[in-house]
Amino acid sequence: MFVRIDIKDADMPRNLDLTALRSFVTVADVGGVTRAAGLLNLTQSAVSMQLKRLEEALGRDFFSRAARRLTLTPEGEQLLSYARRMVALNDEALSRLTGTAYEGEIRLGVPHDIVYPQMPGILRALASDYPRMRINLAASFTKILLAGFARGEFDMILTTEDRPQPGGEVLATRGLVWVGAPDGVAWQRRPLRLGFKDTCFFRPIAQAALDEAGIAWEMGFEGECEQVIEATVAADLAVSARMTGAIPPGAAVIDGGNSLPPLGDLKICLYDAGLQKGEVVDALRAHLRCAYGD
Repeated sequence: MFVRIDIKDADMPRNLDLTALRSFVTVADVGGVTRAAGLLNLTQSAVSMQLKRLEEALGRDFFSRAARRLTLTPEGEQLLSYARRMVALNDEALSRLTGTAYEGEIRLGVPHDIVYPQMPGILRALASDYPRMRINLAASFTKILLAGFARGEFDMILTTEDRPQPGGEVLATRGLVWVGAPDGVAWQRRPLRLGFKDTCFFRPIAQAALDEAGIAWEMGFEGECEQVIEATVAADLAVSARMTGAIPPGAAVIDGGNSLPPLGDLKICLYDAGLQKGEVVDALRAHLRCAYGD
């Protein structure tokens, strides 16, 4: 006797494409297909096709395509939680079972005022992809980072400067702005009280701009503790300068309608000593370009 069993497609378990899920997570993190494609080393059309197949497979729209940025729909936010875990488990299994995990250390220097908000996400992504690789992050000022880089203390550094030195790659150009306490009045006082660390690259730029504008100033607070400087600015006891997109907590951009002179633009630059090669270094470089680039 023969027994015939009909198995319908609906009864068969379906598998989500991990490659498509990885593209989905990356696009969600960076907010666009172009940057995601650069990080994934894929073409834009390939990433777009993976997203389309994923949406068609589940019958849902996961992104709202408005303006020039992709934002997650409620269904996309729900999928993102699962997708992160699935991709992470896949990578963890491969790392532990194949014996091909990368090991070692990369010494990275970043100006303290541009560590947030980009660096935590970069470190988290690298720790997930290369769990045995250590990123030794040092936060300091551009002058100190460049000096340490010249002495061979770093494999890679970011800087904020008016023009790159030989070997520097310009990632972005951002405005330098005056900052003070929200709704503060310290910027109205004369002489104008400034708060900068002794080694801050922004300090001579601000002083020169004030001199040219004929505005009297004095150093109200200086030293080697950046937290003290930020606290005095937040307390409306002094003003300082920061790059746009890197305003510290407790401070705000001073309205451009006031009498303080413009400070111009600075560049975020990347320097690579070339001492280390390989996939991890390439990944770190790609993350820095994506996170800090224009």
